[in-house]
Amino acid sequence: MNKLADRLNRLSPSATLAMSQKSQELKAQGVDVINMSVGEPDFNTPDTIKEAAKKAIDDNWSRYSPVPGYPTLRKAIVEKLKKENGLEFTESQISVSNGAKQAVCNAIMALVNPGDEVIVPAPFWVSYPEMVKLADGTPVIVSAGIEQNFKITGEQLKSVITEKTKMLILCSPSNPTGSVYTKAELKELADVLAKHPQVYVVADEIYEHINYVGKHESIAQFPEIRDRVIIVNGVSKAYAMTGWRIGYLAAAEWIVKGCNKLQGQYTSGPCSVSQMASLEAYAGPQDDVETMRQAFQRRRDLIVKLTKEIPGLEVNVPEGAFYLFPKCSSFYGKSYGEYTINNSDDLAMYLLTEAHVATVGGASFGSPECFRMSYATSDENIVEAIRRIKEALAKLS
Repeated sequence: MNKLADRLNRLSPSATLAMSQKSQELKAQGVDVINMSVGEPDFNTPDTIKEAAKKAIDDNWSRYSPVPGYPTLRKAIVEKLKKENGLEFTESQISVSNGAKQAVCNAIMALVNPGDEVIVPAPFWVSYPEMVKLADGTPVIVSAGIEQNFKITGEQLKSVITEKTKMLILCSPSNPTGSVYTKAELKELADVLAKHPQVYVVADEIYEHINYVGKHESIAQFPEIRDRVIIVNGVSKAYAMTGWRIGYLAAAEWIVKGCNKLQGQYTSGPCSVSQMASLEAYAGPQDDVETMRQAFQRRRDLIVKLTKEIPGLEVNVPEGAFYLFPKCSSFYGKSYGEYTINNSDDLAMYLLTEAHVATVGGASFGSPECFRMSYATSDENIVEAIRRIKEALAKLS
């Protein structure tokens, strides 16, 4: 008998983590698997940041930290937001959490009531709708296909807002597509939101620095909605610090106080040593951020070029992050041996077992006609992975 709480029975497991686990199991059996399923930079954390962490340990930064994070780190985040984004915040408007994932969840749990609707553009990061369900809210999915570069329009947003709408979750640069909203596109969304003062925006900007089109644009820049925007960011992607688990949100003080109240009850403040490392990340030299961005851009160009050469896949050019999200529905109904491809999850499993390349089907991202590949891996792995995928897909008929 299943005795788990109803809220857990409503949740779907993380498809990205599940696929990563399956690839690890195959690797343990001696299979040469190229893992393109997980969204994690393959670079090491920069040395200056590691040294700051070592010093923090030696200096005994080993006690409980304040629930919203150390004041020094919050001050560094305030300065980052002013310098890089032109946004004015105070330290009391910043809450540091155990990764940006917790920051997103904190914002949703702090604002969404049972029955509230939360607009989630698709393709979406797998956890957004699940977090909304955790808060007893209703995810309202708005689809944007490859033909519109996976970005919703103001008209689409306007058509789904109701009196029950409480929040929009916007991710730019996007996981899983790499799409980046321009200032004009964000203005179009902001103009719609300005007419609906009950709607808040969670702006997930964790991929801000992995951007190939120039300056990052935040929806928080528009004064008419500024007080209703909750910026979420962190050190994981830009500084190759995924395992350090430091994210933050920046928002109106009353929202931050609510998130701190919540965080104070179920995790307390984040890791003290990780915070000191993150302080160095924000306040120290930024050269490594640009070096990694350039490497990701080179890999983006490589994987787009090679994937476009595979018959049957439709590919757009991602403008940020480190994902490619090809449309693969032309293979549905095709078979090879014991395999029949009915959907993108079938395709991902086929590529894992036949080509030994781990990808993730698009259904979990709200786009069942696509699949996701992470190119946060070496040029050699990209070349070999796409060669294997091309060979495996050619067998389907």
